[in-house]
Amino acid sequence: MRQSCGDGRHCVFLTLRKPQPKSNGKVSGMLSNLYARWRAPASAAAALREAEEAAPTERLLQQIWEHQRLRRDELRALDGRPLRVLHPGFWNHEAGPDFRGAVVQFGGEPARTGDVEIDLHPAGWRGHGHDGNPAYRDVVLHVVWDADSNAVCPLPTLELRSRLDSPLSELSLWLSHETDAPGLLAGQCSAPLRDLPENIVREVLHEAALIRLKRKASEFAARARQVGWEQSLWEGLCGALGYKHNVWPMRRVAELFPIRPGRELNKRPTAIALQARLLGVSGLLPAELSFRAGANKHLRRLWDQWWREREEFAELILPRRVWRFNGLRPANHPERRLALAAHWLATGRLPAKLEQWFTSQIADNRLAESLLGLLQSKGDEFWSWHWTFRSARMAKPQPLLGPQRVTDLAVNVVLPWFWMRAAAGKNDALQQTAEHRYFCWPKSEDNAVLRLARQRLLGGARARPLRTAAMQQGVLQIVRDFCEHSNALCENCRFPELVRNLNAGLQHRSADNEA
Repeated sequence: MRQSCGDGRHCVFLTLRKPQPKSNGKVSGMLSNLYARWRAPASAAAALREAEEAAPTERLLQQIWEHQRLRRDELRALDGRPLRVLHPGFWNHEAGPDFRGAVVQFGGEPARTGDVEIDLHPAGWRGHGHDGNPAYRDVVLHVVWDADSNAVCPLPTLELRSRLDSPLSELSLWLSHETDAPGLLAGQCSAPLRDLPENIVREVLHEAALIRLKRKASEFAARARQVGWEQSLWEGLCGALGYKHNVWPMRRVAELFPIRPGRELNKRPTAIALQARLLGVSGLLPAELSFRAGANKHLRRLWDQWWREREEFAELILPRRVWRFNGLRPANHPERRLALAAHWLATGRLPAKLEQWFTSQIADNRLAESLLGLLQSKGDEFWSWHWTFRSARMAKPQPLLGPQRVTDLAVNVVLPWFWMRAAAGKNDALQQTAEHRYFCWPKSEDNAVLRLARQRLLGGARARPLRTAAMQQGVLQIVRDFCEHSNALCENCRFPELVRNLNAGLQHRSADNEA
């Protein structure tokens, strides 16, 4: 049956029997929409503060810039030159410019690498003493909220006010919770949370995880308004392959080589040609044969393709310095991830294949396996045997995508994207399908952020286990909604008292029932 996809066309979304979600321990009455009610005062206060203020805070502007919540294809400096942001830079939480190592391009000029300073108005540059401070000498772009026609701008300046991809109130609500994780001390809520019944904790995490799903979905909707649904999915998948430090370079490569689902199979480039193109434009294709024999052979094949196209794409090539390699596991190196993206492009019809997967009846315990089978390439004659160009050949081949990364792609990209598309098409059944799969997806591997979240909220590693990926997402959302608005001592945080009040109410109700 054909159903609206919400983007002006029709796609084949099979009519599904509405999934019957597993019991999640909902308790009627006092627990209805519990977490949303807990969260509401903080969100309402943020929106009220925004309504009272003539302009957003500099911190919100920094978050907008970090996440590039802008109409990126329409950016122009105040002097009229088109502006492309190849990399927004790395947020500097110490003294000096707000973002370090950004890469921007004005018109047809070569890309510039430098720092970005963010102020409310152009006058902040001199008013804050940046013009005479040597720490700011590498600033290549001054980003401001509002610039009047008489503003004096001593360096290239971008005004954000007219370039946001969503209303400021929406951005304020979602981005106000995005900061780094808190300190290592257990939070004051860890003890009362441990005292709550298991089903109540699951319900709290369930609601927090649903809010996180919708938040990620809204970001896809904002991007889809600019580039379409399928391209927003492609950029999201590639960005997720970039992990923490290489998200923006990977997204930029996806922007430069948009997905074209309608291209005929016999006109589609081969995987090796696409590898050459992606690695060449990314700036990661080595220029000299200085590696082991196997790597040099593969590199020659890539250059046989790339030298024909290099001049065509010369103005788009990213500087190698936008990539981060420190602290990366060998399997996560961007060269390998770009090789996987090349295989996705070569096989074609990726959105359609994902749609077929999403609308198929699949047992809950096979969801991760089935998505892995769809996204995993059949093998690459070089990258299945090497972590990088410089590494030795492995004794056994390793897949280009593993089960844990598939979980990250599912909960952060694939399922939020389908949820938002179903919402745009007013298809309640498919929204329920996305939510059902989101909440039964197996948990991801532990990491430093999750360990810290358990320490803050649940009392450490021995606390009740997080059995699903959604429970992990719920914990992370609570940290962003509450912990990050306080300090390591939980001063002025409402969450511990809310949990204690809930516990007291449950005990009182239990006593009344016994009486």
